[in-house]
Amino acid sequence: MNKTLLILMIALSSLMTYSQPAVNYKFLKKIDLPGDGKWDYMSVDNDQDRLYVSHGDRVHVIDLLTDKPLMEWTGLENVHGVAVNSVAGKVYVANTGSNTVIIYDAKTFEKKATIELTGGKKPDCVLFDAFSQKLFVFCGKSNDVFIIDGASDKVIATVPLGGQPEFACTDDKGLIYNNLEDKNEVVVIDAKANKIVNRFSLGIGKAPTGIAIDKLNGRIMVACEESKKVVILSTTTGKVVATAPMGDKTDGLIYEQEFHLIITSDGSGSATVIQQETPDKYNVIQTVKTRPGFKTISYERKTHRFFITGAELDKDGKTPLPNTFGVYVSSPK
Repeated sequence: MNKTLLILMIALSSLMTYSQPAVNYKFLKKIDLPGDGKWDYMSVDNDQDRLYVSHGDRVHVIDLLTDKPLMEWTGLENVHGVAVNSVAGKVYVANTGSNTVIIYDAKTFEKKATIELTGGKKPDCVLFDAFSQKLFVFCGKSNDVFIIDGASDKVIATVPLGGQPEFACTDDKGLIYNNLEDKNEVVVIDAKANKIVNRFSLGIGKAPTGIAIDKLNGRIMVACEESKKVVILSTTTGKVVATAPMGDKTDGLIYEQEFHLIITSDGSGSATVIQQETPDKYNVIQTVKTRPGFKTISYERKTHRFFITGAELDKDGKTPLPNTFGVYVSSPK
C-alpha cells in the first residue's frame, strides 16, 4: 500500500464519529455464591456461555444461559487469574499460593494437570493467546512472565519484565500488551519470538491496572488507579492520544467493541461508562452505582452485560461480611 494513502487512512479513522447507541446500564441481579475468601479476576468464555470467578480457595463456574452455578473447583490456594482455551477445552487457573497453574477440563470439570512455575512468585494475570496458542502467566513478585505452550502445557520461556505486571491483553495478531504497575508503562511482547519489543510510557498515568484493546482502531485503554484516569494509547506508536476520568480505587477495565464503550470497575462503589466518540475522543456518559470494594469486571459479548464481583463490607470498609459474596450483573436494557 502507498505510504501516503496509509497515512491518510489513519488520519481519517481518527476523525470517524460513531453513532451513539441508547445505552443505560442498570443493575439486573445478584448471583449468590458461597465462600468468604478474597476475590480477584473473572473470565468469560463467550463460546460456551460460562463465567469463571476466582474466589480465595476456589473458582466458581457459572452458566450464563441460566445465571446458575455449575461447578466449584475447591482446595486451591489464593486463586488469581483464570484463562480459557476454548478450542482445546482447557481452563487455566493461577494457583498463587503454590506458584503453580492448574489446568481443568472445560467439559468434564476434571483436573488435568499442574504446571510448576519454577522461580516464579505470585502468578497473577493469566492470558491465553489464540494467535500463538500460548499461555502467558504474569508473576507479580518475580516480575516476569512464564510462557507456556498450549499443546504440551510445558514452560517454553521465561521473560523478565523489569517491573511489576498487572492485567494484559492481546491484539490477536502476535502482540501482547501488559501493564507494569510500578513503572507506569505498557510493555509489548512478541508472542512468537517470546521477547519484549517495545515499552510505552503512560505519561500522566500512574499505577496502571486494567487494560483492554480496540483492535479495529489500534488503541489500548489503560486504567491508571492513582491518576483516576483512563489513558488511551496508539498500539503502533505508543503515543497517548486521549485521557478520560474514572472513579477511585479502580482495578478492572473492559472495552465493549460493538457499543464503543469503556467501562471501569471502581472500588469506591461505582462503574464508570465512557463513550468512545472517535478513536481519539472519549466522554463519560454514565456512572453506575455498584458496591464499595467491587473492583473486578468482565463482560459478555452476546448480551452486553457486565459482571462485577464482591461482598458486602463491615463498618470498617475493609472486612467482607460472611455469606454475602456474589456476582452483580448489570445490563444495558
